[in-house]
Amino acid sequence: MTLVGDAAVLFLTGAGTGLLAGGASCAAVQLGLLAGAVRGTARPAVPVAAFLAAKLAAHTALGALLGLAGAAVQPGPRVRAALLLAAAAVLIVFALDLLGFAPARRLVRRSGGAGAEHCPAAPPRVRGPALLGAATVLVPCGVTLSAELLAVTSRSPVAGAAVMAGFVLGTVPVAALVGLGVGRGMAVLRGRLTAAVGVALVAVAGWTVLSGLRLGGWLPEPAGAATAGNVTAGPGGTQVITIGAADRGYRPALVAARSGVRTVLVVRTHGNRGCTRAFTIPARGLERTLPETGDTRLDLGVPVPGRLRFTCASGHYPGTITFR
Repeated sequence: MTLVGDAAVLFLTGAGTGLLAGGASCAAVQLGLLAGAVRGTARPAVPVAAFLAAKLAAHTALGALLGLAGAAVQPGPRVRAALLLAAAAVLIVFALDLLGFAPARRLVRRSGGAGAEHCPAAPPRVRGPALLGAATVLVPCGVTLSAELLAVTSRSPVAGAAVMAGFVLGTVPVAALVGLGVGRGMAVLRGRLTAAVGVALVAVAGWTVLSGLRLGGWLPEPAGAATAGNVTAGPGGTQVITIGAADRGYRPALVAARSGVRTVLVVRTHGNRGCTRAFTIPARGLERTLPETGDTRLDLGVPVPGRLRFTCASGHYPGTITFR
């Protein structure tokens, strides 16, 4: 298939993913930025359009970079964990602004109006939403990460840009409806809906913090009984641990195994299109893109006693191997 053909297929794949799965997911995660874009206007169409146009441009550029540099451009799990925590802080600032917290309101207005003297052609109701739209690259949902994986594996800046552009365009209908609804609702209901959105943003920020802490391996040890049923003996006394990667988690998520012996981890997928395909072991800086269907073998060497955590690239689905 030609480069143009590959790019066209990936564009349609990204658009389908965005339309069928990414719209609601991204709208929920990025609601704080979208609410900030339409805040204070009774005519949200222009800021929503600016927000979505900047989001499209930023993600298309990101897709080109991912396709050009492949996995090398991907930051490590703990760097991405820090970015998630920073994104959660941004969400909290917007939530406090919506809830009427004066320092947060001053900060949001100052950042939205900064640089007006240097950019007189861009009205504030376009410039601020555009900046917030571009900032969505720092707050990816799990489905966005799946699209980014496609961009990385395409190994082409054109194909990478195509898949990310298609994905964002696929999310546009839901995002536009949410943005227009939130903007008009704020204008009609004023403080009541604004406060409700602010509370919702606090919840989203809390979830983002948890995801970041999981991805960085910084949460306390999970509770629950570990199973040894998925641990078998391989050739030469090698210990083989097998876990399944489903769309919404790893099975089993808690595994008990022996320390001090050569260990291989097998991660098995079957028709998986979720973010669990981006398998991550934060403490080792190890990341692997799993196939939709198949087995991926990871050599863990000779583990010492302790716990080895794993998660998906977004930090949503954690698990632990306990070596004894």
